[in-house]
Amino acid sequence: MFVETPFDVPEESRSNGGAAEAEALGRFVQAGGGAFSDNTQRALRSDLAIYAAWCAERDLRALPAAPETVAAFVDAMGELKAPATVRRYVTSIDIAHRIVGCANAAKSEAVRLALKRMHRRKGRRQDQAKGLTWPLRNRLLDAAGEKLIDDRNRALLAVAYDGMLRRSELSALQVPDLLEELDGDATALVRRSKTDQEGGGEIVWIAPDSLTLVRIWLERGGIADGPLFRSVGKGGRIGGPLPPGQVPRIFKAMARAADLPASVVDGLSGHSTRVGAAQDMIGAGIEIPAILHAGRWKSTAMVSRYGARLQARQSGAARLARLQGRA
Repeated sequence: MFVETPFDVPEESRSNGGAAEAEALGRFVQAGGGAFSDNTQRALRSDLAIYAAWCAERDLRALPAAPETVAAFVDAMGELKAPATVRRYVTSIDIAHRIVGCANAAKSEAVRLALKRMHRRKGRRQDQAKGLTWPLRNRLLDAAGEKLIDDRNRALLAVAYDGMLRRSELSALQVPDLLEELDGDATALVRRSKTDQEGGGEIVWIAPDSLTLVRIWLERGGIADGPLFRSVGKGGRIGGPLPPGQVPRIFKAMARAADLPASVVDGLSGHSTRVGAAQDMIGAGIEIPAILHAGRWKSTAMVSRYGARLQARQSGAARLARLQGRA
């Protein structure tokens, strides 16, 4: 029997390339009623539209899905997409099934085996963002110009590095969120984050030199309240809050201005300051609990991944080579 759900594909839509499915999925995501962050809603909308369109092209029901349907989708996407992207698709399908109370095909043995096939063929390791470590941070700051937009970019990079902030967190910062302390440093309130979806709020530390760069930006931009980081248009015109998607573009532009190699520029992302700061902490011998606290991570998995190459240089093999005079 045909059961109407946001994923069921009407007969007339099976030949139109999945447009109706994408529209239905948009309604499904909106029905979450704010239960998901904006980023999660965007990912769900995109992932589930791809999945539903794929099912429609093959005359398969997307929800509730047979385990074999999801497994076949994983096999197909595994040929086209990175493993991390396919895993995200499966997570989105899992969320959709759980929300509408359907049997969960995404957790089936067939899907588990399909993911295992993909990982054996492609591996699990994700490409890692280039770390904006202390030397790179300083090169980018030094190479920035004297325009108002350069003041903003310097302040943005410095705060991102100290606070190990994600791009969405940088965009959401408000001027009152930055509190100057008596010793010349500052703390910043991160009102909501990837690991704090309900908005409990987390505090990060900002160094005195970074605070100085923020002051320069605010004073020159005439900003006393509202969003801390804003768009800057032609002629230095101050606009609205800086869109999160601009953060990696700014880092890349600063790197090009610093004449860094294209391989470095291309590797930078909105996560690069988090990666770089974590790598600097590991290299300085800072304890893992302190690194976890600074980056607001719940487990050591990402820290270990970011520091894998540094840890290799501290391995038994590396230490032995140094004792042997070979390194």
